[in-house]
Amino acid sequence: MTKVLRAVVSKGGPFIGLILVITIFSIPAETRGYFLTYHNFKIILTQSVIVSIGALGMTMIIVSGAIDLSVGSVVALCGVAAALLIQHGWGPAGTTLAAVALGGAVGLLNGTAVAGLRMPSFIITLGMLGIARGTAKWLADNQTVSYDSSPINGWMTTANPQGHALPAGVWLALALAAATSLLLKKTVFGRHIFALGSNEAAARLCGVPTIRLQILVFALAGCFFGLSGLLQLSRLRLGDPTVAVGLELDIIAAVIIGGASLSGGSGTVLGSIVGALIMAVLRNGSQQMGWPNYFQEIIIGVVIIAAVFLDRFRRGGRT
Repeated sequence: MTKVLRAVVSKGGPFIGLILVITIFSIPAETRGYFLTYHNFKIILTQSVIVSIGALGMTMIIVSGAIDLSVGSVVALCGVAAALLIQHGWGPAGTTLAAVALGGAVGLLNGTAVAGLRMPSFIITLGMLGIARGTAKWLADNQTVSYDSSPINGWMTTANPQGHALPAGVWLALALAAATSLLLKKTVFGRHIFALGSNEAAARLCGVPTIRLQILVFALAGCFFGLSGLLQLSRLRLGDPTVAVGLELDIIAAVIIGGASLSGGSGTVLGSIVGALIMAVLRNGSQQMGWPNYFQEIIIGVVIIAAVFLDRFRRGGRT
């Protein structure tokens, strides 16, 4: 019976969780009238984009057996940098490439320190959390960075309640999710990531270039984080060096809820996207219920603990 329950949790747990939280917020009379509307689900999808794209990068990192705690700070840094470039007349294409490249550069530094210097990813990325946040505040001169206008502003808008088209950011997240899933499932690079997370020593003996691979994983994940920063800028329409504090917790929780193991070697893109949707539904439903921010934070904290418990349960209690 326990084995069957573990199988159900492992394969269908994220979808069961998503259905459960939607059902919970659909029952109360104060939320039912608006919560189950197309426009609200469009808002939920849009709100999940930043966490979803970040979760794509985090999925690769966690599958490889590492973790990255600097995500929120990198998102803030890339958002501030993109806002400054728009101020100086850069177009959407150049700004996007610069934000992605900056995120990739931070990831490259993290990966080099973790893999090349054989340092724990927890410590390295915790240090980068402070470095990136401080750099963002330095670039922004400790204030928000505003600009006149940019086509980027329209990538995350849900301003038209009657409109049925999803924002460009949602389609971008879906396309990147499909591409990342193919990368992990159908390529040698993806198989090597799973091998690295399952047993690094065995992977090295089988000829996998583990050091180079881990550096590439962090760099590619950093590109996703940089894109999340750009979409955060699109959502806020200004560069804020204090934004995305604690975002890494939402992203890590989404990946673990989605079925990835903190020990590495397992995880799916689909599960991570469903996990991001669960986080977005929780925040959206809590706001509609009128729950204060501190209560929402308590709920998210409980979800993170529950996610770690589920990870342990899936692995049969093994550490």
